[in-house]
Amino acid sequence: MVLYGKGAAPGAAVGSVYIYNKKFNIPKENFVDSGKEQSELDRYNTIKKQALEEIEKIRLNMSETDPAKAEIFDAHKEIVEDIIINEEIPARILNERWSGDWAIYQVYGDVLNLLKKTPDPLIAERAADFDDIRALLLQLWYGQKPPDLSGLKEPVIIAAKELFPSDTAGLKKDKVLAIITEKGGVTSHSAIIAKSFGIPAILGIDGLLGAVKQGQLAAVNALEGTVILDPKEDVTNEIIAKNSILLRDMKDADNYLYREARTLCGEKIDIGLNVSNANDEELKAQNYTDSVGLFRTEFLYMEKDTLPTEEDQFLQYKKVLECYGKKPVVLRTLDIGGDKQAASLEQRQKREENPFLGNRGIRFCFSNPEIFKTQIRAALRASCFGNLWIMTPMIGSMDDIRKIAKIAEEAKKELDNSGVKTGDVKIGIMIEIPAIALIADIAVKEVDFASIGSNDLCQYMCASDRTNIAVDDYYSPLHPAIIRLIDGIAKTFNNEGKPLSVCGELGGDIQAIPLLIGLGIRKFSMGAASVAAVKRTISKVTVVECEELAKKALTLGTAAEIAELISKVKEH
Repeated sequence: MVLYGKGAAPGAAVGSVYIYNKKFNIPKENFVDSGKEQSELDRYNTIKKQALEEIEKIRLNMSETDPAKAEIFDAHKEIVEDIIINEEIPARILNERWSGDWAIYQVYGDVLNLLKKTPDPLIAERAADFDDIRALLLQLWYGQKPPDLSGLKEPVIIAAKELFPSDTAGLKKDKVLAIITEKGGVTSHSAIIAKSFGIPAILGIDGLLGAVKQGQLAAVNALEGTVILDPKEDVTNEIIAKNSILLRDMKDADNYLYREARTLCGEKIDIGLNVSNANDEELKAQNYTDSVGLFRTEFLYMEKDTLPTEEDQFLQYKKVLECYGKKPVVLRTLDIGGDKQAASLEQRQKREENPFLGNRGIRFCFSNPEIFKTQIRAALRASCFGNLWIMTPMIGSMDDIRKIAKIAEEAKKELDNSGVKTGDVKIGIMIEIPAIALIADIAVKEVDFASIGSNDLCQYMCASDRTNIAVDDYYSPLHPAIIRLIDGIAKTFNNEGKPLSVCGELGGDIQAIPLLIGLGIRKFSMGAASVAAVKRTISKVTVVECEELAKKALTLGTAAEIAELISKVKEH
């Protein structure tokens, strides 16, 4: 039997399944006697304190081995102390005489339902954190010891409905061959921890717990997202061989991590980092990247229910700029809408029939000028602490570019008049709407730099929603039209001597890198996990070879033909 899911951390493994069930008693609707409301609330406050102590124990244990992951549990403490939840639960107990366990279950349930409805996977997966805290509070309420995976005796494949951060905190990686779950996505905490431990993981396997048995032999291939139950000997041998090859390849690529990215003929290629959370773990990549190629500032709007203040943003931007020093930090202004929703902006984001074609990116900022101006002011204030480049998303016209320049100028004048110092800042754009790509020769005159957002450019060029599996075959980053468009954009910016980078899926694709170099791209931005392999690829090709590859690709008529061509690139 074969099960399918999403590969969230690379690798393969064969071993016995360990089914991990984290159960808690689901309370029934219950009420306390009149006059006992306060004692019930007092008990809730005691349980809340115990939960904070339990989380702090986990955080301290984690901080000794991995300080970055310990930050997850700081977020858990914030959930326990969430202002809205801790207004709602006491209100239910005191005003409606709900029992404490029923109030915990229902109030957290309301938050979970809200989070799960959002189309943004980053926000939806925050539901796991709230579910984790609810389970902890109810276990403590009933006097149950919270389970964990720290006591595993033999290496196993963990199968679970969903793994929460507290489940994986005590994990000993030598006792875990792989992780497979029914829920969870590639950006969940479980996926992040699995990647950092080097544990193969497949998440989102429909019907997993109904299919597997305790102790059953399974073969996990996270590269293909498959779990084979009761595999035959030839299958197990194949999986083991694949994992050995992958591990050797990853180890070889790691040798290139701290090297400069140069082609075999000596051409320097800039490697930028995609920053999503600006935490210390992410910023360690400063040691082996040339810039922050894409600083996604949305996280500031997504992590809380209230809008980040100018000061909140200034401190985060300053932190990243100081970390990277003289290296460029490309700060992308708020890119919300489409598949991204934020709790702090919920009242301003109206339901749209076609959100990817709607009020997103710079359009949302223009319709909420006070939010945009606040972000620009915070960025300009931080610019004194490093080399800041401000980039705006979803640009579709010269009107957009000129409006942005005017707003930035107004913000700078306001700061100047207040005696606030600002540094030199470059202003650039994301090229992801075909309309601006086709007038790149005009746009280049009025911007300092640009970055090709390959994911959305592909989506709009191919008229294929990149989140819709039904049209996945039509979403093709190697479509000849996209390759030709990138070729034209690169020629335009190179002729003007202005920086141009590629981010998104293509920016970290080791097979596409030689083709893009051949088209004239010299700057790429990617996640930290892709850096070593990309540097290795760059080191084994010459510019002349890449240019010959690009010439051939520009004559081809299908994405499949281009994919076949680039797969045959010979490394020296």
